[in-house]
Amino acid sequence: MSAPGTRSLGGLTVSRVGLGCMGMSQSYGVADRPESIATIHRALDLGVTFLDTSDVYGDGHNEELVGEAIAGRRDEVQLATKFSLSRDDRGRMRIDGRPENVRACAEASLRRLGVDVIDLYYQHRVDPKVPIEETVGAMAELVQQGTVRHLGLSEASATSIRRAVAVHPIAALQSEWSLWTRDLEAEVLGVAREHGIGIVPFSPLGRGFLTGAITSPDDFGDDDFRKNQPRFQGEAFQANLRLVEEVRAMAAEKGATAGQLALAWVMAQGDDVVPIPGTKRRSYLEENVGAADLQLSADDLARLEAIAPPGAAEGTRYPDGGYAYGESPERSA
Repeated sequence: MSAPGTRSLGGLTVSRVGLGCMGMSQSYGVADRPESIATIHRALDLGVTFLDTSDVYGDGHNEELVGEAIAGRRDEVQLATKFSLSRDDRGRMRIDGRPENVRACAEASLRRLGVDVIDLYYQHRVDPKVPIEETVGAMAELVQQGTVRHLGLSEASATSIRRAVAVHPIAALQSEWSLWTRDLEAEVLGVAREHGIGIVPFSPLGRGFLTGAITSPDDFGDDDFRKNQPRFQGEAFQANLRLVEEVRAMAAEKGATAGQLALAWVMAQGDDVVPIPGTKRRSYLEENVGAADLQLSADDLARLEAIAPPGAAEGTRYPDGGYAYGESPERSA
C-alpha cells in the first residue's frame, strides 16, 4: 500500500486523504480507546497525517484522545479542530459564534489537545444570531497571535463564505459530500473555489452506508445515531440500498470495495478535495487509504454519475428536513 500523497487546502499542505476522529468518541457505537489510538498511530505510519476533531465530539473527549495519540509526533500532523457547537442540559445542540466564545473555545482546545498551535480551526456551524464578520474577526486574531495557522468554515452557505473571506482568507470548507449527498455542488462548491478555498468532505462514505456493510436497519445498535436518520429508515433505506448495490457491483469489476470506489469518486472531484472518512478501526483505515490508489477513468466517472446523480438518495440528511447551509445575520452599520 503506497502513501496517499498530499494536496493543498488554501495553502495548507495535508495528506490526500484525512482521518475523521469523531466516531472514536460518539455517535457510532461503543468507544474503544486503545484501538482508536492505535488507529491514529497507524494512520500516521501510512502517511495519513490530516486529523480532524472538534471540541463537541464527546464533549471534549475526542480532542483529549487525539492529543494523547499524537504526543511525541506533533510535527507529523496537520491538526484540525472546530468550535461553536455545544450541548445544553437536554443534549440539544446550540451554536455560539460570539467573539468571546471563539477565544475561550480555542484556549480550551489547545489545552485538551496538548499543543501550542492548531493548524486549521473551523467554525463548526454558522451562528444564525451573530454576524459572521464578528466570528471570523475573532478567529483572525488567533492567527495573528500564532495559536492558529489557517481558518475554516463548516456547512456554510455561499453568502456566508463571501462575507467571511472579506475579513480573512479561508483555507478550507468542510461539508458533507459523497455519491449520495451532492447538495454542495449546486452553489456552494463554485463559490468556495472562486476564493481558493479547499474542500474537506465529511461523511464521504455516506456515514458508512456506501461501504455496503450495512444491509438492514437492524445492523445499528441502540447507541448509533444513524438509527434515527431519515435515509436509514423504511422505504428510504431500501431505495438507497439499491444505489449501494450498483456501486458495489462496479467496484467488484475493478477489484475494489464499494467504499474504496465511493471514496475514489470524491477524490476525483478535484485536486482541492481532501475527504476525511471517519473510522475507529485500523482495518477500515487501511481500506480507505487503499482508495487513493484507485484510478477512475472518464468512463468510470460517467458511469457513477448515472448511478448516483445529484438527488439520487432518498430521505433528508437529518431529521430536520429544513436543514440548509448556514447563514448569519447582516452586521448592523
